[in-house]
Amino acid sequence: MGDYFQTIVDLDATERDAQELGARVLDWLIAEGIVNAERTDCVLDGDGYGHEPGPHFAKAVDDPEPVDLWSNGLHVQTGRTVFDSGQGDAGAATCPLCLTEIRLVDETWQPIESAWAPFQGRFHDWAEQGGEGIVHCPSCARPSGIDRWSWEDDYYACGQLGFTFWGWAELSSGFTREVGRKLGGHRTAVLRGKL
Repeated sequence: MGDYFQTIVDLDATERDAQELGARVLDWLIAEGIVNAERTDCVLDGDGYGHEPGPHFAKAVDDPEPVDLWSNGLHVQTGRTVFDSGQGDAGAATCPLCLTEIRLVDETWQPIESAWAPFQGRFHDWAEQGGEGIVHCPSCARPSGIDRWSWEDDYYACGQLGFTFWGWAELSSGFTREVGRKLGGHRTAVLRGKL
């Protein structure tokens, strides 16, 4: 058993525009009836308060059957955040400069300590210290911020704005594209996970 979630992360939002973009998308979701305007105790992150599914939530998902779970709502988060998929870990990371995939686990899904070494502390540096979280690629040796790396199965995403849907059926690709358009065409990542 567990609580499933999906997070749409805006990869391009800045600290300055994250609040306004988050409010714009939330207003659209409320106007479309995808979520309710009132905040209730229905999510597991933040302060526990989010927006329950609205009467037209089916516009956002592949399976329109309603879900009757306590954790069933939307949480909007702004500020420097390393979003992740919950249980487990990423299998690989890809350098944004040379596009080399760095395997982070072996064939039995055990972490490869030497492969993880360049990433140690970099998420914390980016999210908590406000730094770039510079990683020197093991392949090309060039430096780049941790927020520019991509992760197998979109396990991690660094961003200033995220929309986490708790307990919803799988979000449709059309819906996630529309969220990206409402964000001004920003790049997005969709993380799926379980706690």
